Amino acid sequence: MGIIIVEICDGSLIRAIDIADLLEAEYPEVAVLESTCLSFCGICARRPYALVNGKRIFAKTAEECLDLIRQRIEKELEIYA
Repeated sequence: MGIIIVEICDGSLIRAIDIADLLEAEYPEVAVLESTCLSFCGICARRPYALVNGKRIFAKTAEECLDLIRQRIEKELEIYA
């Protein structure tokens, strides 16, 4: 089984939901890392986003972003199936 890294900026609007607990409970293969800055200047203040294994995922709302993150996690896990 592989490992999926989800990185979030501590200023990201995705933090409106408890993404770390949700994803880590749902997917044992996932580790959520919070950084002070992911070097995508300004995007964290405009819309929720995260990096999933280095791929940028963003949406208009935190809930939409979480759904897209889950889809990307599923796609990444297919590689290890």
